[in-house]
Amino acid sequence: MVDVQFRFRDDDAVNDPAVTVSAFTEQSNATAVRVEPGDDARELLPSLDRLALVEVAFPNWTDGRGYSSARILREAGYTGELRATGDLVIDMLHHMRRCGFDAFAPEKPLNPDDAKVAFERWENVYQATAVDGRQPIWAKRHPA
Repeated sequence: MVDVQFRFRDDDAVNDPAVTVSAFTEQSNATAVRVEPGDDARELLPSLDRLALVEVAFPNWTDGRGYSSARILREAGYTGELRATGDLVIDMLHHMRRCGFDAFAPEKPLNPDDAKVAFERWENVYQATAVDGRQPIWAKRHPA
């Protein structure tokens, strides 16, 4: 298990062992699940209320499927810890936060100062999300 390096939640960290998506759908007592590339996060939607942790694996930084999993879960109302794990790089952090990740466990520790800059990089955004409620730049330019 990789340690969480950055966490943006006030509750206690979840340390329950995460099971695979297929194992989760077959049992009733798991509270943590690990979504791998190729897994369909929508399979978790009927059980979001019993999940305390969803780990989303990024086996390499070029695989962006985890962003979609995060957004699907957040837009469906998941409020538990959403942890990105694996080959995370500085350039990904801001975008991951916007998709709903609130905990980060990179396989290789990231420079905390660089990460702080990355998390705060862009004041304005182009897309609205259900995650942070930030107004997109186009809406600022053309108010209703």
